[in-house]
Amino acid sequence: MTERGSARGFEELVKRPYADVLIIGGGINGLATFRDLALQGIDVALVERADFISGASAASSHMIHGGIRYLENGEFRLVHEAVTERNGLLKIAPHYVRPLQTTIPIFSTFSGVLTAPLRFLRHGGGEPRERGAALIKIGLVIYDSFSRGGGRVQRHTFHGRKRSLAQLPQLNPGVKYTATYWDASLHDPERLALDVLRDGRAAGGERARAANYTAAAGVRGGRVVLQDAVTGAETEFTASVIINASGPWTDLTNLALGDPTRYMGGTKGSHVVLDHPELLAATGGRELFFENEDGRIVLIYPLKGRVLVGTTDLEHEIGDPVVCTEAEVDYFIDLIGQVLPAVEVDRSHIVYRFSGVRPLPGHGDLAPGFVSRDYRIEAEELVGGDATVLTLVGGKWTTFRASAEHLADRALELLSTPRRRSTKGVAIGGGQGYPVTERARQQWIAAHSADLPAARVATLLDRYGTVASAVIDAIDDDPDDAMLAHAPGYSSGELRHLAQSEDVVHLEDLLMRRTSIAFLGGASADAAAEIADAVAPVLGWDVTRTAAEVQRGLAAAYAADPTWAPASAR
Repeated sequence: MTERGSARGFEELVKRPYADVLIIGGGINGLATFRDLALQGIDVALVERADFISGASAASSHMIHGGIRYLENGEFRLVHEAVTERNGLLKIAPHYVRPLQTTIPIFSTFSGVLTAPLRFLRHGGGEPRERGAALIKIGLVIYDSFSRGGGRVQRHTFHGRKRSLAQLPQLNPGVKYTATYWDASLHDPERLALDVLRDGRAAGGERARAANYTAAAGVRGGRVVLQDAVTGAETEFTASVIINASGPWTDLTNLALGDPTRYMGGTKGSHVVLDHPELLAATGGRELFFENEDGRIVLIYPLKGRVLVGTTDLEHEIGDPVVCTEAEVDYFIDLIGQVLPAVEVDRSHIVYRFSGVRPLPGHGDLAPGFVSRDYRIEAEELVGGDATVLTLVGGKWTTFRASAEHLADRALELLSTPRRRSTKGVAIGGGQGYPVTERARQQWIAAHSADLPAARVATLLDRYGTVASAVIDAIDDDPDDAMLAHAPGYSSGELRHLAQSEDVVHLEDLLMRRTSIAFLGGASADAAAEIADAVAPVLGWDVTRTAAEVQRGLAAAYAADPTWAPASAR
């Protein structure tokens, strides 16, 4: 929506400044809780201080995984839940969540076997050590066991050096073994989150309201003060239950609500995206999941014709800038060289960097890599009011449905309202009716190709799932639709539809979250200007505003890159 549209979302809250539940935070956990409560018929409102899915949830490794290495910390409940949720998401969100073959190069046989039990007994303590074949084999056997009875992925395999190099010739010849198992990829995290939001609104109608660029700025007289980030306008909002799902900013949100807490201890994770055909080919179409000798994990992951490399796990103060430092880039390049030494990689191959803060609980002196990825819910009374504040501490992409269900159940209990239905097995957005066989796919494409070429329809199906039907209709109805010169694969009518229907306020919302343009390295100055000109009429931007949005959009797209300056935009 436009600046007027932003005001509309805020004005819906102004017109009716109360709800049964107010959710603060528009990341995946907040949005999933919004959807769950809307499906129960609860009057629910959600606010997000920036754009939906623009914080920690936008900085993910694009995976839905059980977290095999957390077995070493004794987190069996979390891993079992994560594997179960992974299998569920493969069914209910097949348009974005797909099986991912993952290979671990292994350079020792018994490393870590003696120290792993100590970490288990200390719940993750001890010095990080490289994990050898024996320890990885034990972990994969346990991991596979969690998929029994309804598993959606194949079981692991183990290979020696000869077969490993036959399958992946560019691997370091010093490799002793490879272990290959299956998890799941998350092709478009932001778009899946927008599907979750759309489903919540559809289920709840007028009783499910969500506003981006709306901050919970404080408490006044027992009411939450909401502030429109676009206009600066404020309103006081009342709810029986307030859910703080603001991720790494949880303590800051509680402070604004008058309750200083110290629940969080987030760590920074950075990634780089490379345009490197040789590196892409060397992955063999699978994720390479590599462990450095210091115990830190690095992944090399083919995605959308690019290669995603991540991630670091560094202590971070929430008020500090979140950038992918040159030291982190050096770390990635060095480790790529360890795994695939014949493939030359340098900074010129990087087309995009992103960095975020994980919403981890406070962990004292525990090494970041061993901090629990589990979640919990804290409850307190709102200062000066009658509402109960439920705070989500932790949470991750893989378990968003389960954590939302737990939050929703706590809210329903406080409201003395029974649950109507479970969200288990309920298709998300464009996953509903998504064609999972090639025959069904071709039938869907043929049925929607009356006015667009079949190849274009296929692209839109891959991009949006079955929600593509609405995009196709919008393109058909747009007399000025044309393919863009500087954003290949996108058309002006498509982007105008997204701008009008998906809460777009700023150009960066389109570049970074409604599309993959920035992720793929396509956020050039020319592309930004062309896209801004295409959507300006429906967003009500004049020439001055359009130019300002171009500069703001480029700055946002490259905010995690400390080497970027406006004059050097791609």
